[in-house]
Amino acid sequence: MARIVAGIGTSHVPAIGAAIDLGKTQEPYWTRVFDGFEESKTWIANEKPDVCIVVYNDHATAFSVDLIPTFALGCAAEFPPADEGWGPRPVPVVPGHPKLATHIAQSVILDEFDLTICNKMEVDHGLTVPLNLLFGKVDKWPCPIIPLAVNVVQFPPPTGNRCYNLGKAIRKAVESYPEDLKVMIFGTGGLSHQISGPRAGFINSHWDKNFLDGLTSDPVGLTKIRHVEYMREAGAEGIEMVMWLVMRGALNDDVKEVRRFYTVPASNTAVGHIILDNRT
Repeated sequence: MARIVAGIGTSHVPAIGAAIDLGKTQEPYWTRVFDGFEESKTWIANEKPDVCIVVYNDHATAFSVDLIPTFALGCAAEFPPADEGWGPRPVPVVPGHPKLATHIAQSVILDEFDLTICNKMEVDHGLTVPLNLLFGKVDKWPCPIIPLAVNVVQFPPPTGNRCYNLGKAIRKAVESYPEDLKVMIFGTGGLSHQISGPRAGFINSHWDKNFLDGLTSDPVGLTKIRHVEYMREAGAEGIEMVMWLVMRGALNDDVKEVRRFYTVPASNTAVGHIILDNRT
């Protein structure tokens, strides 16, 4: 059967993508960010996942205020990079895995999660930046990707508890898929940051590090955090952290922390990263 072997959490700061695209990764401002992912790139290259499920949020490219699904699963054969206002990023088209994606959709919907099924969808930096951080700048992504977009832009976003339970439903779906596949699941976004208003540039490192601790040792405790607490303690865009709980819910109760990295700031945002081995 297919199995989820690891979970990966990482920020998806758009300026990181710009630094990669413009060849600025070795500039002094950016070296600490990219150096922090070197070990992880070696680790995932050695692990060789067959499929990655990437939980991310769309930034008004595939969707808009006219159409806002709470959870949207990409079931297409490929996902082109979106034009976010300055042209599509110069990254490869993202290959999908329609068979596994549609199997997940069937299983999860019958478990009473109302997914939107997307048979055509463009993907933005929320998905492509995490791929760059783990796989590097490549001509072809090394494995198929299943995008899972979560609404954390328009109120009300799903609760952390709902996201965590969706992760559990995804694990059940993957484990019922008959093909022998090594699957990894990404939770992306965050960590603490706010991009507008009087608190623009707000970062709460203490909160972020406690959240990373909780992913390893007390994920159920994290599911109890309310929306208002995310906004107060992690900034208006800190709500993106609920997407990491989809990843964590898809893993076993006991996991092994393989790697952790945290730095501030990167374009006024905290950059967080964690790898959790699911084979304990």
